[in-house]
This record gives sequence, C-alpha cells and structure tokens, in this order.
Amino acid sequence: MSEAILTGLQYYGAGAATLAALVVSLNLGRRWTGWAFVVFVTSSIALILWGFLQPDSEGIGWQNIALLIINAIGVYRYLILKEKPDAKEQRESP
Repeated sequence: MSEAILTGLQYYGAGAATLAALVVSLNLGRRWTGWAFVVFVTSSIALILWGFLQPDSEGIGWQNIALLIINAIGVYRYLILKEKPDAKEQRESP
C-alpha cells in the first residue's frame, strides 16, 4: 500500500476522532451527537485499516475494532432509536 494512502488514513482517523469528540463535548443535542458518532465510525474504520496495513501498528487496529463497536452503539442510540433510553425509566418511576 502506498505511503500516501497510509498517511491519509492515519491523519483522517485522528482528525475525524478529534472533531467528533469536540461535537460530543459541546452537548448540542441527540442529532448532533448521533452524527458525531457517525464521524467516530468513519474514524475507527480508517484507523483499523491503517493499523493493520502499517507495520507494527496492530494495537491501534485492535483498539479501533473495539471503538467501532462502541461507536456503532452510539449511532444506534442517538440516530436510530426513536425514544431516549432514559425516557422509559422516567415514565416507570413513581
């Protein structure tokens, strides 16, 4: 694989994760947070590819496999699930 592609994957992954973390930290609401998790997913995919294609970087690849699963849960919770998870608990409280 070309060095330019590997470098692009590495820097895209780092930059996208940073941007997504900023959006989540701003607490702009469910939709914004959900889309930040989508960006996290793309970041994880880029870093998985980079980690397994770049020599001696498998640790980053494995870490991002775990983060991909976590981020997919975030996409589901914030963009796909129709009701806030804590709303059901509030209705059941006395």
